Amino acid sequence: MKATRQLYRAALLAGLFVLAVVLAAATLMWVTEADGRAGGWSAEGRIFVLLLLTLAGAGGAYLVIAGWYARYVNGPLRMAEDLAAVATHSGLRLPEQVTPELRALGQAANQLLAARDALERDVAESVREARASLEEERSRLAALMADLSQSVVVCNLDGRVLLYNQRAKQELSAGPDGSNGELLGLGRSIYTVFDRALIEHALERLQSASRDAGGEADVDRKKLLGSAQFVTATRAGRLLRAHMSPVLGSDGQPGAQVGDLSVTGFVLVLDDVTSTNERHARRDALIQSLIEGGRGPLGSLRAAAEMLSDFSDMPAQQRDRFLGVIRDEASVLSTQFETAAAAFSNDLRERWLLEEILGAELVEVAARRIAERGNAGQHKLAVKSEQIDEGLWLRVDSFGLLQALSYLALRLQDEYEVREVRLSLQRSGHLAQLDLYWTGTFLNNEAAMIWLQDPMNIGSESSPLSVVDVIERCNGEIWFQRERVSHRAFFRTMLPAADAPKDLPRAIVSAAEGERPEFYDFDIFHWSGGSHELDDRPLAELSYTVFDTETTGLEPSAGDEIIQIGATRIVNRRLLRHECFDQLVDPKRPLSQQSVKVHGITREVLTGQPVIATVLPTFHAFCADTVLVGHNAAFDMRFLQMKERQSGVRFDQPVLDTLLLSAVLQPNHNTHRLEAIAERLGVSVFGRHTALGDAMVTGEVFLKMLPLLAEMGITTLRQAREASQRTYHARLKY
Repeated sequence: MKATRQLYRAALLAGLFVLAVVLAAATLMWVTEADGRAGGWSAEGRIFVLLLLTLAGAGGAYLVIAGWYARYVNGPLRMAEDLAAVATHSGLRLPEQVTPELRALGQAANQLLAARDALERDVAESVREARASLEEERSRLAALMADLSQSVVVCNLDGRVLLYNQRAKQELSAGPDGSNGELLGLGRSIYTVFDRALIEHALERLQSASRDAGGEADVDRKKLLGSAQFVTATRAGRLLRAHMSPVLGSDGQPGAQVGDLSVTGFVLVLDDVTSTNERHARRDALIQSLIEGGRGPLGSLRAAAEMLSDFSDMPAQQRDRFLGVIRDEASVLSTQFETAAAAFSNDLRERWLLEEILGAELVEVAARRIAERGNAGQHKLAVKSEQIDEGLWLRVDSFGLLQALSYLALRLQDEYEVREVRLSLQRSGHLAQLDLYWTGTFLNNEAAMIWLQDPMNIGSESSPLSVVDVIERCNGEIWFQRERVSHRAFFRTMLPAADAPKDLPRAIVSAAEGERPEFYDFDIFHWSGGSHELDDRPLAELSYTVFDTETTGLEPSAGDEIIQIGATRIVNRRLLRHECFDQLVDPKRPLSQQSVKVHGITREVLTGQPVIATVLPTFHAFCADTVLVGHNAAFDMRFLQMKERQSGVRFDQPVLDTLLLSAVLQPNHNTHRLEAIAERLGVSVFGRHTALGDAMVTGEVFLKMLPLLAEMGITTLRQAREASQRTYHARLKY
């Protein structure tokens, strides 16, 4: 009722104002007409004054109506746009409204939204409790996958990656130069890594075997879950032996039906057989060299022996000559066999699986184990560590080495009542020096040698190996030594030092509640790449690369260059924060002070970074098979397209712009800056004016937009692009 009165009041005021203007004009016309008869106002003057009064009346009426329109027409429209956003995303509320009527409506809507959010929280809690057991099993699988030494990749039938572990990412994403090309990722095609024909052939064998097994009356389960094997090479030149097994489901493609199940995907378990192949090649070469190199000496030996046997009355001088031939050829054969034996023994040692371990960690574990076992008896044994090189890596049999150290320390405690031992680890040239030493009690050399060569028996544990056996497995040496001046004795072990691994396993970080580690996504198992055009694909099914650039300036046609590219990926409506591209670029030109103030990147930081011709092919590979998403993407795409010829790549992927999509969703808002859109959609802004930070925010905003677009009936890529092109902002060119 109050709103109606306000409307009536505004209309009455506008009407009274117009009436006053009309009365004033009429009075003026009457007065001027009388004056005109008296020779005062002319007809042109009266018309001019009347026109001014009419314009004044129209202007006043416009201001009244415009104010009313802004408050009671445009205000509700903006409120409707905001309401669509807050109704789709939990936690958002309508902003404070200007007019009392809209303020009351907004408060009522916020109360309903609060009740909705409370109900959703209750439902979410129930769902969380129901899924707790399933998530626990999935987390166990994720942990298992992360710790496997083998590479594991799971794909659907279209070759899209659904799951992988860190080992697979390290091995399969490496380029020929050793760089990380980000070839492996959720939703990416496995055919960017492996030859399509090879995978399809192995998959065809799996499907054929499954169909054959399914036709039998008595199906053996192990036969049903058969496998295929093949050997292939990575881009980095490593040889991999692949073991492919099918994944069965109830709703897969009908081509390989097995009873009530069908093949929905496949699992690849990969072993790096490069070193094994090289070892076999060395062994084959060794055998071949023995065969080829031994033929001549053996022939000479045989001939000389036959001559000596057949001619017993041979002159002494001639006999000595044949005996010399036998000695020389036997010496050649002996040298060849000794060389082969040494090489083969090294080959045997290489077969023992050694592991790379940080020396400080090994010493810490050894100290703890010795202390635990030494304190279990009547006499206590203290263990201290000193002079530890924290950066020293070893390639050893860590379990055997721990056994050896524990065995020696506990034997010192049992037989000589030693109460304290110390461990030290230092670098000595190319070797690592590991000492176990004590003071006050001396062994004799004979007893020490017996300890080193006896089988290691520690309490209830027994081992057929001796300390010397373990050390030799590690290609090291061990000896006993005494220092009478310092009253110290020690077992000194020299071990080969190893280089620090370049690709350390990534730590497993517990995911936020409701999320899983980003390289495991079981929810896209039934997602299909499809063969139809991208334009007709639903937005929710597509994979996206969200990107941003930082530049030297704002005019690409005037010579400004890219100095940073940042990007992340969206797969299955999830932002993959750990599958990122972040690269600085040397522009080979000065930076303007204005641009430095914006992004904070200085010329010193860019010196030594790769040039754009090197960076763009890598970024192009990162974007493969995805839709590009950016904010004000026309600006960034202009920079990329101007470098296509120089870099030899072409960015022909579809592009979506969050600026244009915001204009589609909220046309009545005055600004579509990234910060303003993020605020309206409840997205936290961080890392602004860094390429990767802006890409992350843009990705979060885009995910918030997808359900809003669906409510408007915009569900496919074609519809989103057409709607974007109809906006005013689409006219902007660079």
